[in-house]
Amino acid sequence: MTRPEPPSAPRRPETRTVHGVALTSDYAWLKAANWREVMRDPAVLDADIRAYLEAENAYASAAFAPHAPLAATLVAEMRGRMKEDDAGVPVPDGPFAYYSRHREGGQHPLSCRIAWPQGEETILLDGDAEAAGKAYFHFGSWRHSRDHARLAWSADLSGAELYTLRIRDLATGLDQEDRIEGTTGDLLLGNDGATLYYIRRDAEHRPSQVYRHRIGAAPETDELIYEEADKGFFVSLGETQSRAFGLIACGDHQTSEVHLLDLSDPDARPRLVAARQTGRRYDVEHHPHLDGESRLVLLTNAEGAEDFKIVTAPAATPDAAHWRDLIPHAPGRMILSHTVFAGQMARLEREAGLPRIVIRALADGAEHAIAFDEEAYALGVSPGFDFDTTEVRFTYASMTTPAEVWSYDMASRARDLLKRQEVPSGHDPAAYVTRRIFAPAADGELVPISLLYRQGTALDGSAPLLLYGYGAYGITIPAGFSTSRLSLVDRGFIYAIAHVRGGTDKGWRWYLDGKLAKKTNTFADFIAAAEHLVAQGFTAADRIVAHGGSAGGMLMGAIANLRPDLFAGIVGEVPFVDVLATMLDDSLPLTPPEWPEWGNPIADEAAFRHILSYSPVDNVRAAAYPAIFALAGLTDPRVTYWEPAKWVATLRARGTGDRPILLRTNMEAGHGGAAGRFDRLEEVALIYAFALACVGRAEPAM
Repeated sequence: MTRPEPPSAPRRPETRTVHGVALTSDYAWLKAANWREVMRDPAVLDADIRAYLEAENAYASAAFAPHAPLAATLVAEMRGRMKEDDAGVPVPDGPFAYYSRHREGGQHPLSCRIAWPQGEETILLDGDAEAAGKAYFHFGSWRHSRDHARLAWSADLSGAELYTLRIRDLATGLDQEDRIEGTTGDLLLGNDGATLYYIRRDAEHRPSQVYRHRIGAAPETDELIYEEADKGFFVSLGETQSRAFGLIACGDHQTSEVHLLDLSDPDARPRLVAARQTGRRYDVEHHPHLDGESRLVLLTNAEGAEDFKIVTAPAATPDAAHWRDLIPHAPGRMILSHTVFAGQMARLEREAGLPRIVIRALADGAEHAIAFDEEAYALGVSPGFDFDTTEVRFTYASMTTPAEVWSYDMASRARDLLKRQEVPSGHDPAAYVTRRIFAPAADGELVPISLLYRQGTALDGSAPLLLYGYGAYGITIPAGFSTSRLSLVDRGFIYAIAHVRGGTDKGWRWYLDGKLAKKTNTFADFIAAAEHLVAQGFTAADRIVAHGGSAGGMLMGAIANLRPDLFAGIVGEVPFVDVLATMLDDSLPLTPPEWPEWGNPIADEAAFRHILSYSPVDNVRAAAYPAIFALAGLTDPRVTYWEPAKWVATLRARGTGDRPILLRTNMEAGHGGAAGRFDRLEEVALIYAFALACVGRAEPAM
């Protein structure tokens, strides 16, 4: 393949000394001095930075030009598997049921309701109409008032996760004059329907301030009711299933603290549940008359419950001194979430890498589980709006089974299939295989790998394989269904997910063993998974394309440095690759909250040296790297655009190979990429075209 000459970023070395180590960055200039303004308005980006990013985009476009027909075919395939006018299952709440749907050809969702159980549809919010004429549009959230008269909703118009809040009168279909800018998009409505709670970001873009807004009043009169002073803590809003309390939750990746808001009192002050204690986490649910009194039901890791337990406490005295075990800790059984209803509690837990739902009768403690037989699958709980009900909904999917929504009666154990994901172009689960295997790591741990491939795929090392990984924050990548993946699998690919340390696939310890001083376990696990897949004949070293995004993009950068010989190609979406420089810059939005995950290299020399040992940009070397495709978002507040830009420039300057190093920056979007569902397919198609070209399944090869 004949490619044009790639852009060459000017070297403008800047050196500083930290803990006695001289750090030189040739490309620090790519960080715009006015980056905060750029997130809000991309038009103010410095001309020389814009010119470089646009040159990279032009180079990537030229490299992909020969694959344009393939990309177009992939988009058509993926769109053909999408039911364009798909609708969610209506969720009842009194006289109405609420749901979202898409129209045929529409990019954005519609928020709708019907009179329940049968009635005509009313479109409450039309995402396509709201997005018309805008370069970027993304709904944040929407919530209806208890009296069904109003809808509070939010939208981001830049990709910087700065949401504007509006209030819609559902009788007229028109927005009221209330307009609140610069929020996180979180919404909480008081039970009177006239009180709105929301969160503002501070100067560092951190969600830190909770305000109370009286609907109809000027936003400048809004009352600040909670402000988080710790620069390492974020704030979010929630609500108990009982609807009695709003929840102001604050915390970082290892510690949490919750304050209650009485939703029946429009003048309520936040009330602390239990003061923060480093390393202790808890989530709050509520029952108004459990054991004869109003009680909180908390999911926590307190008192050494590494995989979490459930405790109760009087709502009047909820501090930790009054916590009493309801579901004791069981090592290896990680409780992920819990929802409390009038007569039952539903909890989602994971053991041996697989999830299950357990229903507990609150009257006598009797329990039963909902589980499935496939080797790997995804499971979720969808509690709905009601508290005094025996119905809970859950979702089920596997890598071969399209998503299903079930209604389950917790008392009778009857289940009813409400919806199965439709694949208009057709899908036969029996034509595919999903498996769970385990790769031995160097220290003896077994790393789970979820696999998807088509029946008849040769398992003799000849098949190409896409290996996906994440491994951070305790996040587990579910082995769920994706219609897009079928475009690779139908072309002979094996699709694999490496459930590496840093997630919680095998309990909380699996997370602890992949963070801070043990971070490199994440990289070693991913490499072990790739090597095991080769050893077992699923693929070969020159047939693997690695893929990860955000913190998973950091994984991509690390394994590229450690084992460039093992991969034919690597895709890093919004990759967190300039780890050391970002963790040394406490003015960036996410840096202080990230220290519990990675370490604080400013205050801790050991953390500094450990991060320096693996930070992808700092460890690029003179090696023949595989083909690399990095994707960035100009307005991304989580992984700033200059991280992938610096990575690509450094790879070009130091690498010795001749495979393409590509950077594509979405100049009108942030961390999530394109907001429209069809626009997102265009990005996925480029990634898949890249993967196919890397292993010779597309002409010309990368």
